[in-house]
Amino acid sequence: MNLSRFDRWTGALACLLIAALPLATRDDFLLNLATLVMVWSIFAVGFDLVFGALGMVSLGHASFLGIGGYALAIGTQRLGLPFSAALLLAVALGGLSAWLISFFALRVSGIFFALVTLALSQLLYILADSKLRALTGGADGLPGVDRPAFAGIDFFDSLNFYGFVAVIFLLVMLGVAVLRASPFGRVVAGIRQNEIRCEQLGCDVQRVRQLTFVASGGVSGLAGALLASLLMYVNPQMLHWTTSGDVIIMTLLGGAGTLWGPVAGVLLFEVLKEWLSGRTPYWYGILGLVFILATIYCPRGVLGEIQHQLRTRRPRRARPAVVSPAPAHIAPQPEQQA
Repeated sequence: MNLSRFDRWTGALACLLIAALPLATRDDFLLNLATLVMVWSIFAVGFDLVFGALGMVSLGHASFLGIGGYALAIGTQRLGLPFSAALLLAVALGGLSAWLISFFALRVSGIFFALVTLALSQLLYILADSKLRALTGGADGLPGVDRPAFAGIDFFDSLNFYGFVAVIFLLVMLGVAVLRASPFGRVVAGIRQNEIRCEQLGCDVQRVRQLTFVASGGVSGLAGALLASLLMYVNPQMLHWTTSGDVIIMTLLGGAGTLWGPVAGVLLFEVLKEWLSGRTPYWYGILGLVFILATIYCPRGVLGEIQHQLRTRRPRRARPAVVSPAPAHIAPQPEQQA
């Protein structure tokens, strides 16, 4: 796996912080906040497979998040599935719904792709809020969503659930890193840079886009299931377009198209939200102002800008001078003896 030095060091720092937090504090609020950051990071990383890697703006990714949350809740409460099976069901339904939506959304591109995903997401929101109220609980949602239960571990304890989500988060980051560095990931990057050239080289652009969209939906469904389990509650708000707007802000704030940029954006977004919401009721407007300033002065995102500055300021190694070998002199021929 070919990762940049910056990504390797950032990954090592993230692992160190995840391992150090339980040693530094046992405060339930901080542990739950860190767990929430990791869950939203999974969603943002999955979203960035379409937004950053593929270069397509989806305004309906909240639908996959909500489908994952409802799949876990209904699977454990109504169908009696164990948590692990319901979690896999959430991933499968997230990918399946992305596959079905791709048949409509991928027929267009640009702003029309964004509008189609937005329309289909809002359709699912209306169904969950009113038409399917008997199944989804309507605006009241479904309370009492279950948490894992295996090996006798109490996952209702904040520390234990933090560890459970941390393991899944690191596995997702490893999987996304492998995907980005794989030949398939290089094709995805090539499509974003020059779609016409990829078609000329024989690449099935539409197929690659569809597979990427399905992978993004599966990761987003996983995030929705973990979010429902963390909050022990799911409601139609998870399907609303504002949730898609939040993940766009998070991804842009940290750095779209980078491996750890969406994670940094989620961390900044959640920390600022918690800090501002306790001080002013107008925190969302202030957060929007921060986002505007960050977009102006850090167009690549905070982590993306740091990575760019390190690349440009890194002194290039001086190449050794290539000295052409001197032409070999022809040794004089000995004189023939008479």
